[in-house]
Amino acid sequence: MPKILLIEDNEMNRDMLSRRLSRKGFEIAIAEDGERGVEMAQSESPSLILMDISLPVMDGYQATRQIKANPTTRSIPIVALTAHAMSGDREKCLEAGCDEYETKPVDLPRLLEKIEKLIPGNQNDSARGSAGS
Repeated sequence: MPKILLIEDNEMNRDMLSRRLSRKGFEIAIAEDGERGVEMAQSESPSLILMDISLPVMDGYQATRQIKANPTTRSIPIVALTAHAMSGDREKCLEAGCDEYETKPVDLPRLLEKIEKLIPGNQNDSARGSAGS
């Protein structure tokens, strides 16, 4: 079962997303700030990271840069989760190293599509007709 590291400081968002993703068959690890998220990216070896951008201690841009700069965590796909939906915000997330971008409130079906594309060999690949990894 693929493990997702959810780095999110808002308790309501954490609870809602972790419950919904667990029901879809994902194992969820949670960090409440960017610094802890960087540490857990190494210790948990997740298949994918959902990264809030507005985080305490270290923001999502900094955390993403650190994760992508580390050879042991560089290949982990990161999806930015942010309420920032202004022109240029998506580009800023991608420039920091995020592989995808999703605005809040999260549209779960759209987020799941992005997760399926980013996790190689995800169990849902066969249902979509692709060969997996």
